[in-house]
Amino acid sequence: MAEARTTSRKNVSSNGGQTTTLSSPATQAAPPHAAPAKQRIEQSDFRLSEDDVRRINTRDGLIQLLRANKVKVGSVMDTLRYEAELERLQVELVRMQRWVQEKGRRIAIIFEGRDAAGKGGAIRRFTEHLNPRAMRVVALPKPTDQERGQWYFQRYTRQLPNAGEIVFFDRSWYNRAVVEPVNKFCTEGQYQQFLQQVPEFEHMLYEDGVTIIKFWFSISKEEQLCRFESRRHNPLKQWKLSPIDMKAQEQWDLYTHYKEQMFSKTHTSFSPWVIVRANDKKKARLESIRHVLNSLPYRGKDASEADLTPDPNIIVRFHRAALTAD
Repeated sequence: MAEARTTSRKNVSSNGGQTTTLSSPATQAAPPHAAPAKQRIEQSDFRLSEDDVRRINTRDGLIQLLRANKVKVGSVMDTLRYEAELERLQVELVRMQRWVQEKGRRIAIIFEGRDAAGKGGAIRRFTEHLNPRAMRVVALPKPTDQERGQWYFQRYTRQLPNAGEIVFFDRSWYNRAVVEPVNKFCTEGQYQQFLQQVPEFEHMLYEDGVTIIKFWFSISKEEQLCRFESRRHNPLKQWKLSPIDMKAQEQWDLYTHYKEQMFSKTHTSFSPWVIVRANDKKKARLESIRHVLNSLPYRGKDASEADLTPDPNIIVRFHRAALTAD
Protein backbone atom coordinates (compact mmCIF):
# COMPACT_ATOMS: atom_id res chain seq x y z
CA MET A 1 0.00 0.00 0.00
CA ALA A 2 1.35 3.42 -0.98
CA GLU A 3 2.35 5.77 1.77
CA ALA A 4 -0.45 8.14 2.78
CA ARG A 5 0.25 11.85 2.61
CA THR A 6 -1.53 13.63 5.44
CA THR A 7 -2.56 17.07 6.53
CA SER A 8 -1.84 18.15 10.09
CA ARG A 9 -4.55 19.46 12.40
CA LYS A 10 -2.11 21.37 14.61
CA ASN A 11 1.53 22.37 14.30
CA VAL A 12 3.13 21.06 17.48
CA SER A 13 6.87 21.48 17.09
CA SER A 14 9.57 22.98 14.93
CA ASN A 15 13.12 21.72 14.47
CA GLY A 16 15.84 23.35 12.46
CA GLY A 17 13.43 25.24 10.22
CA GLN A 18 11.56 22.05 9.23
CA THR A 19 8.06 21.72 10.60
CA THR A 20 7.28 18.46 12.38
CA THR A 21 3.63 17.64 12.81
CA LEU A 22 1.12 15.30 14.34
CA SER A 23 -0.95 13.97 11.46
CA SER A 24 -4.15 12.07 10.95
CA PRO A 25 -4.67 9.69 8.02
CA ALA A 26 -7.58 11.72 6.75
CA THR A 27 -6.83 14.77 4.63
CA GLN A 28 -8.60 17.85 5.95
CA ALA A 29 -8.99 21.27 4.38
CA ALA A 30 -7.31 24.02 6.38
CA PRO A 31 -9.08 27.32 6.99
CA PRO A 32 -7.90 30.31 4.95
CA HIS A 33 -5.94 31.83 7.83
CA ALA A 34 -3.92 28.60 8.12
CA ALA A 35 -2.59 28.77 4.53
CA PRO A 36 1.06 29.55 5.47
CA ALA A 37 1.18 26.61 7.91
CA LYS A 38 -0.43 24.33 5.32
CA GLN A 39 2.20 25.30 2.79
CA ARG A 40 5.01 24.45 5.21
CA ILE A 41 3.41 21.08 5.97
CA GLU A 42 3.09 20.17 2.30
CA GLN A 43 6.77 20.91 1.78
CA SER A 44 7.78 18.67 4.71
CA ASP A 45 9.40 15.30 4.04
CA PHE A 46 7.53 13.73 6.97
CA ARG A 47 5.07 10.97 5.95
CA LEU A 48 3.06 8.31 7.77
CA SER A 49 3.43 4.84 6.35
CA GLU A 50 0.90 2.05 6.88
CA ASP A 51 3.20 0.62 9.56
CA ASP A 52 3.35 4.05 11.25
CA VAL A 53 -0.43 4.16 11.45
CA ARG A 54 -0.50 0.78 13.21
CA ARG A 55 2.23 1.86 15.62
CA ILE A 56 0.57 5.08 16.74
CA ASN A 57 -2.45 3.12 17.89
CA THR A 58 -0.38 2.13 20.93
CA ARG A 59 0.99 4.45 23.60
CA ASP A 60 4.59 3.26 23.26
CA GLY A 61 4.39 3.37 19.49
CA LEU A 62 3.16 6.95 19.49
CA ILE A 63 5.91 8.09 21.86
CA GLN A 64 8.58 6.33 19.77
CA LEU A 65 7.25 7.89 16.58
CA LEU A 66 7.27 11.38 18.08
CA ARG A 67 10.79 10.97 19.43
CA ALA A 68 12.05 9.54 16.15
CA ASN A 69 10.84 12.71 14.43
CA LYS A 70 12.31 14.94 17.17
CA VAL A 71 8.95 16.06 18.52
CA LYS A 72 8.95 17.17 22.16
CA VAL A 73 6.63 14.62 23.72
CA GLY A 74 5.98 16.62 26.89
CA SER A 75 4.98 19.69 24.89
CA VAL A 76 2.66 17.63 22.71
CA MET A 77 0.99 16.04 25.73
CA ASP A 78 0.51 19.43 27.39
CA THR A 79 -1.15 20.73 24.24
CA LEU A 80 -3.43 17.70 23.97
CA ARG A 81 -4.46 18.00 27.63
CA TYR A 82 -5.13 21.72 27.16
CA GLU A 83 -7.26 21.15 24.06
CA ALA A 84 -9.26 18.39 25.76
CA GLU A 85 -9.92 20.51 28.87
CA LEU A 86 -10.78 23.56 26.78
CA GLU A 87 -13.36 21.52 24.87
CA ARG A 88 -14.98 20.32 28.10
CA LEU A 89 -15.20 23.88 29.39
CA GLN A 90 -16.57 25.17 26.10
CA VAL A 91 -19.34 22.56 26.31
CA GLU A 92 -20.23 24.08 29.69
CA LEU A 93 -20.18 27.57 28.19
CA VAL A 94 -22.78 26.46 25.64
CA ARG A 95 -24.95 25.10 28.48
CA MET A 96 -24.47 28.30 30.42
CA GLN A 97 -25.49 30.41 27.43
CA ARG A 98 -28.71 28.40 27.01
CA TRP A 99 -29.52 29.13 30.66
CA VAL A 100 -28.82 32.84 30.12
CA GLN A 101 -31.23 32.82 27.19
CA GLU A 102 -33.94 30.86 29.01
CA LYS A 103 -33.79 33.02 32.12
CA GLY A 104 -33.35 36.31 30.30
CA ARG A 105 -30.17 37.04 32.24
CA ARG A 106 -27.85 39.90 31.26
CA ILE A 107 -24.13 39.15 31.57
CA ALA A 108 -21.32 41.66 30.98
CA ILE A 109 -17.78 40.25 31.09
CA ILE A 110 -15.02 42.86 31.07
CA PHE A 111 -11.46 42.07 29.97
CA GLU A 112 -8.85 44.59 31.03
CA GLY A 113 -5.09 44.40 31.37
CA ARG A 114 -1.86 45.67 29.93
CA ASP A 115 -1.18 45.51 26.20
CA ALA A 116 -0.39 41.94 25.04
CA ALA A 117 -1.79 40.42 28.23
CA GLY A 118 -3.89 37.90 26.28
CA LYS A 119 -7.35 39.47 26.52
CA GLY A 120 -8.28 38.92 22.88
CA GLY A 121 -7.11 35.30 22.85
CA ALA A 122 -9.13 34.54 25.96
CA ILE A 123 -12.26 36.13 24.46
CA ARG A 124 -11.86 34.00 21.33
CA ARG A 125 -11.82 30.83 23.44
CA PHE A 126 -14.89 31.99 25.35
CA THR A 127 -16.90 32.74 22.22
CA GLU A 128 -15.65 30.07 19.79
CA HIS A 129 -18.73 27.82 20.07
CA LEU A 130 -21.35 30.19 21.48
CA ASN A 131 -24.50 31.14 19.60
CA PRO A 132 -23.65 34.49 17.95
CA ARG A 133 -27.30 35.57 18.17
CA ALA A 134 -27.11 35.64 21.95
CA MET A 135 -23.67 37.14 22.51
CA ARG A 136 -21.54 40.05 21.32
CA VAL A 137 -17.91 41.13 21.52
CA VAL A 138 -17.52 44.87 22.05
CA ALA A 139 -14.19 46.50 21.18
CA LEU A 140 -14.93 50.19 20.66
CA PRO A 141 -12.58 52.47 18.70
CA LYS A 142 -11.54 55.86 19.99
CA PRO A 143 -14.54 58.15 20.58
CA THR A 144 -15.81 60.41 17.82
CA ASP A 145 -16.09 64.19 18.21
CA GLN A 146 -19.79 63.74 19.00
CA GLU A 147 -19.07 61.08 21.64
CA ARG A 148 -16.42 63.26 23.27
CA GLY A 149 -19.16 65.80 23.95
CA GLN A 150 -21.39 63.22 25.66
CA TRP A 151 -21.47 61.81 29.17
CA TYR A 152 -18.48 59.46 29.28
CA PHE A 153 -20.52 56.31 29.96
CA GLN A 154 -23.09 57.05 27.26
CA ARG A 155 -21.49 55.12 24.42
CA TYR A 156 -20.96 52.14 26.71
CA THR A 157 -24.56 52.03 27.92
CA ARG A 158 -25.61 51.37 24.31
CA GLN A 159 -23.47 48.23 24.36
CA LEU A 160 -24.84 46.72 27.58
CA PRO A 161 -26.40 43.24 27.31
CA ASN A 162 -30.05 42.77 26.46
CA ALA A 163 -32.15 40.08 28.15
CA GLY A 164 -30.75 36.64 27.35
CA GLU A 165 -27.42 38.01 26.11
CA ILE A 166 -23.75 37.85 27.08
CA VAL A 167 -21.50 40.77 26.11
CA PHE A 168 -17.71 40.47 26.17
CA PHE A 169 -15.95 43.83 26.49
CA ASP A 170 -12.46 43.82 24.98
CA ARG A 171 -11.54 46.87 27.06
CA SER A 172 -14.38 48.90 28.47
CA TRP A 173 -15.19 52.11 30.30
CA TYR A 174 -12.05 51.38 32.31
CA ASN A 175 -10.03 52.91 29.48
CA ARG A 176 -10.43 56.11 31.47
CA ALA A 177 -8.95 54.49 34.57
CA VAL A 178 -5.57 53.53 33.06
CA VAL A 179 -4.98 53.98 29.32
CA GLU A 180 -6.37 57.50 29.05
CA PRO A 181 -4.57 59.14 31.99
CA VAL A 182 -1.27 57.40 31.14
CA ASN A 183 -1.41 58.72 27.56
CA LYS A 184 -2.95 62.12 28.42
CA PHE A 185 -6.18 61.36 26.55
CA CYS A 186 -8.27 62.88 29.35
CA THR A 187 -7.89 65.71 31.82
CA GLU A 188 -7.24 65.26 35.53
CA GLY A 189 -10.76 66.49 36.23
CA GLN A 190 -12.30 63.93 33.85
CA TYR A 191 -10.22 61.19 35.46
CA GLN A 192 -11.28 62.09 38.99
CA GLN A 193 -14.93 62.37 37.96
CA PHE A 194 -14.74 58.90 36.42
CA LEU A 195 -13.37 57.37 39.62
CA GLN A 196 -16.22 58.96 41.56
CA GLN A 197 -18.95 57.90 39.12
CA VAL A 198 -17.95 54.36 38.13
CA PRO A 199 -18.94 52.62 41.41
CA GLU A 200 -22.32 54.38 41.26
CA PHE A 201 -22.73 53.44 37.59
CA GLU A 202 -21.94 49.78 38.27
CA HIS A 203 -24.17 49.71 41.34
CA MET A 204 -27.11 50.89 39.23
CA LEU A 205 -26.42 48.07 36.76
CA TYR A 206 -26.18 45.58 39.62
CA GLU A 207 -29.49 46.75 41.10
CA ASP A 208 -31.12 46.44 37.70
CA GLY A 209 -30.02 42.79 37.40
CA VAL A 210 -26.93 43.03 35.19
CA THR A 211 -24.17 40.61 36.21
CA ILE A 212 -20.72 42.22 35.79
CA ILE A 213 -17.56 40.11 35.83
CA LYS A 214 -14.36 42.18 35.72
CA PHE A 215 -11.08 40.51 34.72
CA TRP A 216 -7.63 42.09 34.90
CA PHE A 217 -5.12 40.00 32.92
CA SER A 218 -1.80 40.42 34.69
CA ILE A 219 1.59 39.78 33.07
CA SER A 220 5.19 40.58 33.93
CA LYS A 221 7.23 43.25 32.18
CA GLU A 222 9.52 40.60 30.70
CA GLU A 223 6.61 38.60 29.31
CA GLN A 224 5.07 41.71 27.75
CA LEU A 225 8.34 42.49 25.97
CA CYS A 226 8.57 38.91 24.72
CA ARG A 227 5.05 39.10 23.27
CA PHE A 228 5.75 42.47 21.63
CA GLU A 229 8.79 40.96 19.93
CA SER A 230 6.71 38.01 18.75
CA ARG A 231 4.17 40.38 17.22
CA ARG A 232 6.84 42.48 15.58
CA HIS A 233 8.29 39.48 13.73
CA ASN A 234 5.02 37.73 12.89
CA PRO A 235 3.28 39.24 9.83
CA LEU A 236 -0.03 37.74 10.99
CA LYS A 237 0.18 39.63 14.30
CA GLN A 238 1.76 42.92 13.31
CA TRP A 239 -1.67 44.57 13.13
CA LYS A 240 -1.85 44.22 16.92
CA LEU A 241 1.05 46.63 17.44
CA SER A 242 0.13 50.30 17.88
CA PRO A 243 2.04 53.46 18.85
CA ILE A 244 0.58 53.07 22.36
CA ASP A 245 1.96 49.53 22.58
CA MET A 246 5.42 50.77 21.66
CA LYS A 247 5.39 53.08 24.71
CA ALA A 248 4.06 50.47 27.14
CA GLN A 249 7.46 49.30 28.35
CA GLU A 250 8.70 52.84 28.93
CA GLN A 251 5.52 53.71 30.83
CA TRP A 252 5.37 50.48 32.85
CA ASP A 253 5.55 52.16 36.26
CA LEU A 254 2.98 54.78 35.29
CA TYR A 255 0.56 52.05 34.19
CA THR A 256 1.19 50.34 37.53
CA HIS A 257 0.33 53.51 39.44
CA TYR A 258 -2.99 54.03 37.65
CA LYS A 259 -3.84 50.33 37.79
CA GLU A 260 -3.44 50.34 41.57
CA GLN A 261 -5.58 53.48 41.85
CA MET A 262 -8.25 51.79 39.75
CA PHE A 263 -8.31 48.71 41.96
CA SER A 264 -8.43 50.79 45.11
CA LYS A 265 -11.30 53.03 43.96
CA THR A 266 -13.44 50.63 41.88
CA HIS A 267 -13.21 47.22 43.61
CA THR A 268 -16.57 46.70 45.32
CA SER A 269 -18.52 43.81 46.80
CA PHE A 270 -21.11 43.98 44.00
CA SER A 271 -18.53 44.44 41.21
CA PRO A 272 -15.16 43.01 42.33
CA TRP A 273 -11.95 42.82 40.34
CA VAL A 274 -10.67 39.34 39.50
CA ILE A 275 -6.96 39.15 38.66
CA VAL A 276 -5.87 36.52 36.13
CA ARG A 277 -2.17 35.69 36.28
CA ALA A 278 -1.65 35.46 32.55
CA ASN A 279 2.05 34.81 31.90
CA ASP A 280 0.88 31.35 30.81
CA LYS A 281 -1.77 32.07 28.15
CA LYS A 282 -3.30 28.60 28.15
CA LYS A 283 -3.78 28.49 31.90
CA ALA A 284 -5.20 32.01 31.88
CA ARG A 285 -7.80 31.02 29.28
CA LEU A 286 -8.87 27.85 31.06
CA GLU A 287 -9.07 29.39 34.52
CA SER A 288 -10.93 32.53 33.44
CA ILE A 289 -13.56 30.32 31.78
CA ARG A 290 -13.76 28.24 34.96
CA HIS A 291 -14.29 31.38 37.03
CA VAL A 292 -17.24 32.52 34.91
CA LEU A 293 -18.83 29.07 34.97
CA ASN A 294 -18.25 28.77 38.70
CA SER A 295 -19.87 32.17 39.30
CA LEU A 296 -23.17 31.48 37.54
CA PRO A 297 -25.89 29.03 38.74
CA TYR A 298 -26.74 27.66 35.30
CA ARG A 299 -28.84 24.55 34.76
CA GLY A 300 -26.86 21.30 34.39
CA LYS A 301 -23.82 22.63 36.21
CA ASP A 302 -23.87 19.85 38.84
CA ALA A 303 -23.60 17.19 36.13
CA SER A 304 -20.56 18.76 34.49
CA GLU A 305 -17.68 16.49 33.45
CA ALA A 306 -15.29 19.44 33.72
CA ASP A 307 -13.65 20.72 36.88
CA LEU A 308 -15.26 24.12 37.45
CA THR A 309 -13.15 25.19 40.44
CA PRO A 310 -10.62 27.87 39.38
CA ASP A 311 -6.97 27.44 40.28
CA PRO A 312 -6.27 29.91 43.14
CA ASN A 313 -2.72 30.30 41.84
CA ILE A 314 -4.10 31.76 38.60
CA ILE A 315 -7.42 33.38 39.58
CA VAL A 316 -7.16 35.82 42.48
CA ARG A 317 -9.86 38.14 43.79
CA PHE A 318 -8.26 41.54 44.32
CA HIS A 319 -7.29 42.34 47.88
CA ARG A 320 -5.75 45.63 48.89
CA ALA A 321 -2.93 43.93 50.76
CA ALA A 322 -2.09 41.49 47.96
CA LEU A 323 0.72 41.81 45.43
CA THR A 324 0.09 41.06 41.75
CA ALA A 325 2.43 39.87 38.98
CA ASP A 326 2.57 43.28 37.27
